[in-house]
Amino acid sequence: MALIGSLFLANAQQNTQFKVLDVQTFNDSIQQKKIQLIDVRTPQEFNSGHIEGAKNIDFYSKTFNVEFSKLEKEQPVYLYCKSGNRSRLAGNKLMDLGFKQIYDLEGGYLNWSN
Repeated sequence: MALIGSLFLANAQQNTQFKVLDVQTFNDSIQQKKIQLIDVRTPQEFNSGHIEGAKNIDFYSKTFNVEFSKLEKEQPVYLYCKSGNRSRLAGNKLMDLGFKQIYDLEGGYLNWSN
């Protein structure tokens, strides 16, 4: 029984795509129409500058899971934070929530704005 559960879990994880993208690839990708661009920094960080079209869902917020549950699990999700740590953690949470295509900006907003 445990083997079947392990095989099911392994198969489910294979269906999820989590990739870290360099700035150019990330920028090219977010030009698509059917994406969800999410800034997981605090509202203060977001208000000090963000990528155009991004929605702010604070990683530290108590409503993080609630806000992400409003998004489409089958549509690609592009994440970023300040340096890449929170967005990586957020990506792991999204995989647990059943999102299929998750992309993280390498180096975060600091890398984007340089």
